[in-house]
Amino acid sequence: MTPITLRPGDVDLATWGQVYRGAPVRPDPSSALAIARSAAAVARILARGEPVYGINTGFGKLAGVRIEAGDLATLQRNIVLSHAAGVGEASPIPVIRLMLALKLTSLAQGASGVAPQTIALLEAMLAKGLTPVIPVKGSVGASGDLAPLAHMAATMIGVGEIFVGEARTPATDALAANGLSPLILGPKEGLALLNGTQFSTANALAALFEAEILFRSALVTGALSTEAAKGSDAPFDHRIHTLRRQPGQIAVADALRGLMAGSAIRDSHRLGDSRVQDPYCLRCQPQVMGAALDILRQAAATLGFEANGVSDNPLIFADTDEALSGGNFHAEPVAFAADIIALAVCEIGSLAERRIAMLVDPALSGLPAFLTPRPGLNSGFMIPQVTAAALVSENKQKAYPASVDSIPTSANQEDHVSMAAHGARRLLEMVDNAKAVVAIELLAAAQGCDFHAPLVSSEALEAVRATVRSEVPHLFDDRHFHPDIAAAIRLVESGAVIEAARAIVLPGFAS
Repeated sequence: MTPITLRPGDVDLATWGQVYRGAPVRPDPSSALAIARSAAAVARILARGEPVYGINTGFGKLAGVRIEAGDLATLQRNIVLSHAAGVGEASPIPVIRLMLALKLTSLAQGASGVAPQTIALLEAMLAKGLTPVIPVKGSVGASGDLAPLAHMAATMIGVGEIFVGEARTPATDALAANGLSPLILGPKEGLALLNGTQFSTANALAALFEAEILFRSALVTGALSTEAAKGSDAPFDHRIHTLRRQPGQIAVADALRGLMAGSAIRDSHRLGDSRVQDPYCLRCQPQVMGAALDILRQAAATLGFEANGVSDNPLIFADTDEALSGGNFHAEPVAFAADIIALAVCEIGSLAERRIAMLVDPALSGLPAFLTPRPGLNSGFMIPQVTAAALVSENKQKAYPASVDSIPTSANQEDHVSMAAHGARRLLEMVDNAKAVVAIELLAAAQGCDFHAPLVSSEALEAVRATVRSEVPHLFDDRHFHPDIAAAIRLVESGAVIEAARAIVLPGFAS
């Protein structure tokens, strides 16, 4: 594949999504001049002999300790080794690959003072599929994601482990096998590699990309559940939502109305239906899912800015030969974005579970109890609904905002921290939980619609139902349910549910 050219500071979310999904990348060659000017500025700053944080001083609480010229290379190596203190299992390879690309474009903006060969090594590692093994735990999102980024930097100097494909290999061996040499870090380079929000941002972005699949799939399954329950599309009338003026709500209502357009199931109860109103889980889909859409779009905007920003410290301004110490490494924007994503994911799953519960209850749905033709002898969808409830409850526990927590570190030098890494790395598991709930709803809604034969739904929803039935047959009598759920999860995760309904434009926020 032709590598995607990443223009430092100007990469859109769709492109970051391609990077996450494995597209080869390279930095824009035009960034070479800014990188060289920044490295040269560091040399001139050092030549003045003045103390400059992180270049010829200690770090954090030790910033007042002056480092002699002969020890500057050791200083940068030491910060990498001492800060590589993460614990836990290895982070997912796609997330770390995205983290490397984020760090690459940040450094390539020419405000970090790193040498061209440092950028070149990051580029080569991405090109050759060399992914640092980085423990998931250890960052509080304050002076950047110090521990995770230190593990990344350690592999660049030949310490630690690298995934070559999916095999863990000593870093020196992995580099040598690919014709690469470990770096000898120059002044500022260790600190530039360690400071930054790229670990938190990569985790949050990965969840955002997966949440878009979740969101769109839940719109489809929500419409299919409405059909299974012979619900009304009147609550999706465009006029209702324009009066409220919430953009996401309007977009969701339009999508749901489009998904149900032309349905014979809907037409069968348009007149003479004794029911006046549907349960909230059907009727209020535009309001709930629309609110989720709006806040996910807000989170996407925040993460888009962060992905294109420079978040290490100090920052080098080559035009004036200044090294300015600030706090761009503080990951509060990412922490807030992660918390917003968590809230939305939690609610998407919660609403879907309520629709499953409605479908299995004959008093609410009008369908056979637990969606089985012979209830009693068969339990049908009784326990899949329990599984969905368990997953929703787990997500509720995980949705507590991480950003409201703080714990002082570094002898109170870093006295307020964002917990962005904690908030971001929980998200993929939350999305996986919600996808499983939506997958169970997909099966339940398809089963419910089967009972309305020979009536059929809209063209879009019948295409979805056909996709389900190509993998999972109708449930006549109880059978081993786990394989059915696993197949439905694959349909959701792969985007097959969305693709089946492709005739309808579904709103999004990351593509």
